[in-house]
Amino acid sequence: MSWPVASLILLGLALVGGFAWYERSRPSSRTVALVATLAALAALGRVAFGAIPDVKPTTDIVLLSGYALGGAPGFVIGALAALTSNLFFGQGPWTPWQMFAWGSAGVLGAGLATVGGRRLGRVPLAIACAVMGLLFGAIMNLFTWTDTGAGNLNQYLVISGQALPFDLTHAAANLAFCLAFGPALVRALGRFRARFEIVWRPAGAAPVAVALALVAAAALVPARAQAARDPTAARATSYLLRAQNADGGFGAARGESSTQMYSAWVALGLAAAGRDPSAVAHAGHSVTDYIVATGRDVTSIGDIERTVLALRAGGRPARLSGRDLVGEVLRRQSARGDFGGQVNYTAFAILALRAAGRSAHDAALRRARRWLEREPDADGGFNFLARGGASDIDDTAGAVEALVAAGGRGVKAVRSALGFLAHRQNPDGGFPLQPGGSSNAQSTAWAIQALIAGGRDPARVHRRGGRSPLGFLRSLSAPDGSIRYSRTSAQTPVWVTGQALTALAGRPFPIRARPGWGHARARARGASSSASAAAGTGRSSPPTTGARGARRAGAGAGRGPGSALGGLALQRRLAVVVQAVRAVEGMLAVMLD
Repeated sequence: MSWPVASLILLGLALVGGFAWYERSRPSSRTVALVATLAALAALGRVAFGAIPDVKPTTDIVLLSGYALGGAPGFVIGALAALTSNLFFGQGPWTPWQMFAWGSAGVLGAGLATVGGRRLGRVPLAIACAVMGLLFGAIMNLFTWTDTGAGNLNQYLVISGQALPFDLTHAAANLAFCLAFGPALVRALGRFRARFEIVWRPAGAAPVAVALALVAAAALVPARAQAARDPTAARATSYLLRAQNADGGFGAARGESSTQMYSAWVALGLAAAGRDPSAVAHAGHSVTDYIVATGRDVTSIGDIERTVLALRAGGRPARLSGRDLVGEVLRRQSARGDFGGQVNYTAFAILALRAAGRSAHDAALRRARRWLEREPDADGGFNFLARGGASDIDDTAGAVEALVAAGGRGVKAVRSALGFLAHRQNPDGGFPLQPGGSSNAQSTAWAIQALIAGGRDPARVHRRGGRSPLGFLRSLSAPDGSIRYSRTSAQTPVWVTGQALTALAGRPFPIRARPGWGHARARARGASSSASAAAGTGRSSPPTTGARGARRAGAGAGRGPGSALGGLALQRRLAVVVQAVRAVEGMLAVMLD
């Protein structure tokens, strides 16, 4: 058997193994969509710079994708980028080698994340991308060596020497590209990683996410009575009851297919408003029935944390088909006390453990709290990864609620974070995801819940005589009772309404079930819920991409690559790629609801 044939067989086995690895991870539909988007972006980067040998951001995009999302998605992104971009450059025996080389970049990125805990800064990431450029060249030199007969090591060294100028160019270009946009892409993808496991809904093109947070704050009145006295909360509750599907679950909008994720967050909103999720039913199926029935989808740490919160809010044990979800959460804790090396996961692990009945003095909770207290950014806020990033409202609120739930209401980190939130309120009374952005319902809800958890009255928080965050949230109430995402967007109305309802009811996480909850099965109340749902079967129009995209870089998701790519000047080519990266970032900010 010749060297070329033997090497292609080995490569084929490696590629099959890589794709099998990805399939065995059982990626969600939204992960599949993101992988396809990133593969297209990586291929676009290669095509955009096709006229400049070895200067292209493909290696960076693939490595950073693996760094943020994991080895299996990273491998598939790299392999697909090589395959699809060769539709432009031409297929040949080099294609599987390029697929393997770029797939390896994704795996290398995942390895860096494992070693460094996703804490690497701009320069270390850029150096890693440069090194991957040299490794890519070494793999392609191996292709040339086998294709010419694979004589001996000296021949390989000669081939490598001849290719060295091109490999060094590739490495230098990778360094420059990563310095330019690497951290922005990692932040966007990291946000997706955190939120596709916890929340967020595609708004026309993609999901961005929503890091969640809500902690326990004492309410002077029962939640259901409080919600009943608030007309906005009462109408929002009625809207959600009408939106329930026949399987008991909820989609992102009325008439859309149910998902475990949206159903869990709606269950939390309804529980906050005083409705037993086990008694909120349609056609004999309650929302907690649906959550339990779809337990096979609960695999990642974020899925598990969210499901524990929802089950316990409905009075159900934190178990699925014999699985001990609390034990699964605890097994993810590192020796440092964090979960996944991220503020987001750690905050929601604390909330889930408290919801499951763990004491604030529990050893695992004390370690998690100590780790979280060390992670505020310089401005007092938190970001979804760890100290040193760009603080945002949602993750700061989540950290506050977790720290309070773990017994740390008076600690410095909570005081600083509450100050960060107070100074980021917009003149309209609402809060943006990122400071300086436009107000939206979800970030405003997070802020309200954090303020309550921290002992502050959100009704008294306002700027220069403007409305309070509660007033802003009520101003987004639509005629059908749903809560709009923002002034300009009504995307993902079921999810947004569920989130807003928890804040309107004044209930930060973890939501405590009332005595007797968790045992009701779709009987009398189920019939009434079913009738309510039958009253409105219209499907919401597809949500637009713009509003949620504005939470990030403001780029639309439908932007094309431009024309005459081969003739673009270098500056224009770079602009195309940066624009595409921002588009993905904006899409993620949209997708993750």
